[in-house]
Amino acid sequence: MTRRATLAGISAGLLLLGCSVGAPTKSEPRPESVPVSAASADATTTAEAIGLLRGGTAFVNQTSYRSDVDIASQITSLSHTDNVHKRLTAKVTAPGGVIDIRMIDDEVYMKTSLFRGVGDGWTVLDPARVPSDFALSFAPGKNDSGGSGRLIDAIVTARADGPEISGTIDATRIAAGNGISFRPGPGGVFPDSARRHTFRASLDTEGRLVSFLMPEASGLPNASLRYSDFGTTVTVARPPGAIAAPDALYPQLGLGEGK
Repeated sequence: MTRRATLAGISAGLLLLGCSVGAPTKSEPRPESVPVSAASADATTTAEAIGLLRGGTAFVNQTSYRSDVDIASQITSLSHTDNVHKRLTAKVTAPGGVIDIRMIDDEVYMKTSLFRGVGDGWTVLDPARVPSDFALSFAPGKNDSGGSGRLIDAIVTARADGPEISGTIDATRIAAGNGISFRPGPGGVFPDSARRHTFRASLDTEGRLVSFLMPEASGLPNASLRYSDFGTTVTVARPPGAIAAPDALYPQLGLGEGK
């Protein structure tokens, strides 16, 4: 992974995890063609499955929840989010270190040793200075710590079998944002198979999305998103001694190239 991938960015009120993707090496098996039957899956079946997935994320605006994101066991995030009461705690762990975030109403606190010239204590961010593409917010549509909406938007084919949903996803269409994100490796090119990468998702007995899994294949690492702990109280304490974030922090937020 590049440093650009290691430095988890911040997006939509929470955290963006990214991984750069390289072309398959000579030692890797040659990607197989997607079966014609899968490529031509019935549009109605796909639409119904996508509808179940979208309905399964309604809890984001209705109750508190925990979200876990894992990319190749190299970059992980754990978040507890309560959009109703505007409370969040989140931690991203990457090879280079850890980012901690706490949100209370419109207050955003961050502690990390990943950025240059920032220090390793708690800081208070000025929302007006956070890059617009990575603004922190509890607003609907920008408040899902797992980023499930971006995954659903990139689905190509899908089929539901009870609470289990499986199909293919175009990894190149997963927009930047919090949660799972991939970027092409050298040359800026994804493997062709990334456009029809398999996925499987699960709903619980109440129809809520509880897992979205993408296996390792054809140059893409394995990645997973899980939701749990619905309705659990999210308590967030203001960190003592937090100082205003230094000017050096803001240019490093998001997916800047870094060095």
